[in-house]
Amino acid sequence: MYLAGQAAGYGPAELYSASLMPGAPLSATGWKPTRDADGRLTPLAGRNASRTWDGNGGRHCPSYVKGWDARARRWVERIYYAGAAENVWGPYTIGFLEWDGEHWVDQNEPAFIAKEEWERGSVYEPNLIYHDGKWKMWYVAGSNQEDYLVQGYAESEDGRSGWGAHDPFAPPEMKMFDFCVRQRGDSFNAVFARVWLAQGTPPPETGLWWCRAEKPSRRLSDWGQAVQITTAEDRGWHSGAWKPSIAWDDESGERVFVFFDGLYRTSDPGPFPFAFTLGCLEMTLP
Repeated sequence: MYLAGQAAGYGPAELYSASLMPGAPLSATGWKPTRDADGRLTPLAGRNASRTWDGNGGRHCPSYVKGWDARARRWVERIYYAGAAENVWGPYTIGFLEWDGEHWVDQNEPAFIAKEEWERGSVYEPNLIYHDGKWKMWYVAGSNQEDYLVQGYAESEDGRSGWGAHDPFAPPEMKMFDFCVRQRGDSFNAVFARVWLAQGTPPPETGLWWCRAEKPSRRLSDWGQAVQITTAEDRGWHSGAWKPSIAWDDESGERVFVFFDGLYRTSDPGPFPFAFTLGCLEMTLP
């Protein structure tokens, strides 16, 4: 598992990993963060190359993908993420770490930046797959602070450059914050989050949703009728959910795990009195 966090509760966010015991089946519990010999959390990569674009605001919302780099003519493994040059609130660009066989290596520039007026200068929450010779990315554009979120979509042949049209995928009124796609057999499944950033009680549509399509389409209308699988009910350790990630229990074939981010309010009097959490929804296919 790859995740973002602040080891000491402050400073630029880093990317970390966690794992189950060797040989253990996929589970919602039992995950252990990767630590060094002294017990300290170990970031996946340094910032020797990327500091100018992710050094002060940190690395956020990782998405692992393996695909063919048409420019380098080889298969590569990457962890895409949103990076912020100035502070944790953005604005963001999207880049990646790449596996060199031994280490995750940072890059000297982002791979994807906002270019359309509707993106308002910031792109983040990347979710990618490699399919049919293309790196396909769903992402958020806009600003949490302004309560303006548009889900976007773009494609590239190498995942590094040459991104085609930046197309709106879901309108701002949907408050779609993620769109995680996974292939299962001959179809593609997706879980997406709808969030609530304003004051007051979240509307009933806030939460996680499941949908399915024959192909990983760039049009939301091709994904059929979505089914809500969680609400924004306050569970104490989280209210609402975002950044879903889908994984199947291959032993049964029908049981699926949806890992997600959450948060809860703390007694900290500072400017951000919240703590982030990780959760998991275990379910059968809807």
